[in-house]
Amino acid sequence: MKLEIGDKAPDFRLKNQDDIEIGLKDLNSKVIVLYFYPKDNTPGCTIEAQDFTEKLDDFAKKGVVIVGISPDSPKSHKKFIEKQNLKHILLSDPTRSVATNYGVYAKKMMYGKEVFGIVRSSFIIDKNGEIKKVFYNIKAKGHAQDVLDSL
Repeated sequence: MKLEIGDKAPDFRLKNQDDIEIGLKDLNSKVIVLYFYPKDNTPGCTIEAQDFTEKLDDFAKKGVVIVGISPDSPKSHKKFIEKQNLKHILLSDPTRSVATNYGVYAKKMMYGKEVFGIVRSSFIIDKNGEIKKVFYNIKAKGHAQDVLDSL
């Protein structure tokens, strides 16, 4: 089930790169850009994460916090952040339950085969926990700018 504009964002509590649990309610004093990506240190995911980091000051000026979620472990996230010099929060969703609740763990085509996996997607969530914008099945390159332009 895909989420739509106006829906209440599903709540969650996940561990970040420092093994500290963070929940949606911990972040809702700001507007949140929540983006889901398949895997740390892969080409597309690296491009997307770097783009969000490069534009972090522009997002901050608008009162927006950036949070990435993938099934990778907190340890993997920490290595990814260090290797790529990322400046935003990454959360670990190893059971893919949060991804499922957001409608981004789904069937997709990969190398000509249908598989289940994380469909690269983003959500803009306001301070009240309401979904203001959805981006499903996006391309990594240039997506951070698209999100910024839509704010």
